[in-house]
Amino acid sequence: MHDDRHLVEARLERVLRERIRPALHPVTTPLAVEIWSTTGEPVPVAEGLLAPTRPIAAGTPWGTPWGTSWFKVTGTVPEEWAGRTVEAVLDLGFTPRHPGFQCEGLVHEPDGTPVKGLHPRNNHLRVGAPVAGGERVHWRIEAASNPDLEAGGVPFRPTRMGDRETAGEAPQYVLGELRLAVFDETVWGLIMDLEVLGELMAELPVDTARRWEILRAVGRALDAVDLQEVNGTAQAARDELADVLAAPATRAAHRVSAVGHAHIDSAWLWPLRETVRKVARTASNMTRLLEEQPGFVFAMSQAQQFAWIKEHRPEVYAKVKEAVAGGRFVPVGGMWVESDTNMPGSEAMARQFVHGKRFFLDEFGIDNTEAWLPDTFGFAAGLPQIIKAAGATRLLTQKISWSKTNSFPHHTFHWEGIDGTRIFTHFPPVDSYNCEMTGAQLAHAARNFKEKGVASHSLAPVGYGDGGGGTTREMVEKAARLRSLEGAPTVRWEAPADFFAKAEAEYPEPPVWTGELYLELHRATLTSQAQTKKGNRRSESLLTEAELWAATAATRTGFAYPYEQLDRIWKTVLLHQFHDILPGSSIAWVHREARETYARLAGELNALIDAAQRALAGEGRRELVFNSAPHTRRGVPAGGASAAEGSLSGGAAPLPRDGGGYVLDNGLLRVEIDGRGLVVSAYDRTAGREAIAPGQPANLLQLHPDFPNQWDAWDVDAFYRDTGSDLTEVTALGVEGTSVRIVRSFGDSRVTQTLSVPNDAGRLDIGTEVDWHEREKFLKLAFPLDVKADRYASETQFGHVYRPTHQNTSWEWAKFEACNHRFVHLDEPGWGVAIVNDATYGHDVTRAVRTGADAGTTTTVRASLLRAPRYPDPETDQGVHRFHHALVPGATIGDAVREGHRANLPERRVSGAAAEVAPLVSVDEDAVVVSAVKLADDRSGDLIVRLYEAHGGRARATVRVDGYAADRAVATDLLERPSAGAGCLAPADGGFALTLRPFQMVTVRLPRH
Repeated sequence: MHDDRHLVEARLERVLRERIRPALHPVTTPLAVEIWSTTGEPVPVAEGLLAPTRPIAAGTPWGTPWGTSWFKVTGTVPEEWAGRTVEAVLDLGFTPRHPGFQCEGLVHEPDGTPVKGLHPRNNHLRVGAPVAGGERVHWRIEAASNPDLEAGGVPFRPTRMGDRETAGEAPQYVLGELRLAVFDETVWGLIMDLEVLGELMAELPVDTARRWEILRAVGRALDAVDLQEVNGTAQAARDELADVLAAPATRAAHRVSAVGHAHIDSAWLWPLRETVRKVARTASNMTRLLEEQPGFVFAMSQAQQFAWIKEHRPEVYAKVKEAVAGGRFVPVGGMWVESDTNMPGSEAMARQFVHGKRFFLDEFGIDNTEAWLPDTFGFAAGLPQIIKAAGATRLLTQKISWSKTNSFPHHTFHWEGIDGTRIFTHFPPVDSYNCEMTGAQLAHAARNFKEKGVASHSLAPVGYGDGGGGTTREMVEKAARLRSLEGAPTVRWEAPADFFAKAEAEYPEPPVWTGELYLELHRATLTSQAQTKKGNRRSESLLTEAELWAATAATRTGFAYPYEQLDRIWKTVLLHQFHDILPGSSIAWVHREARETYARLAGELNALIDAAQRALAGEGRRELVFNSAPHTRRGVPAGGASAAEGSLSGGAAPLPRDGGGYVLDNGLLRVEIDGRGLVVSAYDRTAGREAIAPGQPANLLQLHPDFPNQWDAWDVDAFYRDTGSDLTEVTALGVEGTSVRIVRSFGDSRVTQTLSVPNDAGRLDIGTEVDWHEREKFLKLAFPLDVKADRYASETQFGHVYRPTHQNTSWEWAKFEACNHRFVHLDEPGWGVAIVNDATYGHDVTRAVRTGADAGTTTTVRASLLRAPRYPDPETDQGVHRFHHALVPGATIGDAVREGHRANLPERRVSGAAAEVAPLVSVDEDAVVVSAVKLADDRSGDLIVRLYEAHGGRARATVRVDGYAADRAVATDLLERPSAGAGCLAPADGGFALTLRPFQMVTVRLPRH
């Protein structure tokens, strides 16, 4: 037989496009449309319904950037349509772009009842099936004219559209046609049949009989269609396809658990306020689809988004709750938002689960067993322990499939964290959280699945996401045909918990991946939008302080513990840890508001801390020093306060250096700063050891071009290291008190640094102020160290993770930019160096062997300070930034932990009557760090203490509580519920005893006696 395959395939594509799909609505009639618009913030529904409207015709421009328009849509179903299925087709001016990145709408009844959302792939609204004829229709559509930031199809182009303040007033859309239409069920079925078979056919090997069987059936179906009378011949065409659609899948077919999904970014190319509306539109669509499709299951994550619906659209929320109770609208993930997991601190990462799970428990009685993070940019090695401590055992993500260098070896596996906790983890092999149920996607899932032969199940999140929209009727119809179809994976709608149960049952001993799940992409998110990152770090520290001092004051003085205020602030901070806010990859509007929010929260928290400390200090004029850090500092106990006498520490006086520059020497550390303001020596007098590599200055600012191939705010590509300049020219060098002050100018920017060595510590403090006005540049702060280390430690949640300093393999080479929290530490046996910070996360570590007689190894640590990408925010990081770093020669890992807390939890001075404030909680072992002291969330007055082993070894400690009556201590989960089988902790010496594994975290509840 002649090979006419390409002929039939091309025929199918054209006939579907030009004849069959247009026949879906064979008869239409226009609707009357009127409009009212506002350029400001969205108005309440009641106000929008009453706003005066004016007529608007198809083809008329509408919608200023970020504006809102209310359309009034009316019409009458023609009498002659009686007995037929009728729907409205509502085109607001949609472009071919993906849903969620352009205009959107929410249809309401005249009384304000929400009906469903509108987007370019879901612009229909069923009127009746069948209609009686003569029905009047009347809807109001709240339409958002959100600008398409990639209009014209040019990605990553700088645009001012990302902020209402700079976007202008030009209309963004041209109104399309809004019509009533007869819906031909038979044509609809034929479209779905042909799409499923055509897509399947294209994925089957050419030499298989099944592909040719489908091809011949499709050819016969197309022969049966009269192109001038599609509606009258559609059933005959469907009859030709019945047999090939009825052929069942083989026993060995891959099994796909499909779950409806609409990954909605809580902010990204739209502001937070728009996400509030996006989730309402999507939830309206999904509850309606659940009503229309009995077998369909939809999952939605992010408790914050449920809370927005509850607060802003209670009518939508009522439908959501009803659907959740029915078991087919499934809250998943148990987190407040789908956060970044690299940068959030220990407590913040824990609170994501605390607040998320508690919301789902309180609202729906659901205790999630999975973390759901499909789009997060890599996963910190401390996360498995946190997931388990929250009462969950599973993780789903697909983001690691985006890695550009190495292909991850598993799709289903156990992920082991730094403490040894293992979590059952699944990466959907469909490699998308926006699966559209196409043949290509499903075939890719089956081919790509790396556990073939030992497992057969994978999950596919199905629906339009990022900007919302969710699953469509087309996707559901395709899934029905793919339930068991020869040549294709089988498809079942299932809740995530049902999928995980099957996957665990068939694969009880999967392989193990140990350590972080590093995304080999989007590395620059550790640096972009520095003020957002600083605001996050500062907020985390302030919350630690606020809880500690409020709990101490509440138990000692009757101070009113601010439950509601702390709950609200925590949720706000957690929201801003969403994986496009904290990483710095959102539009200008989002980051402008984030800066404002962090400033407001800092004011609130500082006032709260001050009030609690004043309650503890009493009325008087004696100055007390409060120490919020978890280690004693200059004689002030951790979590306590002492009189200021003797606690002050000045700095070593700068002395002239031979050859120019200055020397700072406190008897513990001698630092030489040359005439360029660079550190050429940092000599540890105690160890008799030089920290700085010979001939290579530290405190060296380095500037690189930074123009990645794509994803400007997200990516830094390896080639950025090929070129760059050392900023060694000095504008001014002098002494300011006990500090050396250095000023540099470069490009359009200016840097002012202060270097000082305190009297009582072997530490060089470096303050850096940058007035930054560069474009597409990357600023680093380099410390070349005379240390030969094969690996180094970076702080992560509840511990630290080790990474190699070499690049033996592509896996190691790909980690050319990585994350740390408060410190980086590297060492040789017996001696090490720490570099601590108060606001930065990105860094790189490299090593080189020096030439010449020395032949030693230089290990260079570089902190990433600033970038200047132009998309999606063209003004990223422009302005003044302040950073603090410290170089600590001779530091052990314990010193690094201590110094990291010191840099982020500064002393506070309060005048009062008390001579001291004893710590509410104290620990007799430095390796055991207190991460939280607070009162229980249930408002019982019980005390909650969270601790972890911070050095990476086993530790025994006695924890004492002072001034709080408790007769027992109970180990709990993160939600402060007793841990299964834990019982009471052993009493010891006026407290309770703990024995911890390396990096083990434990939460302890002390019920009030």
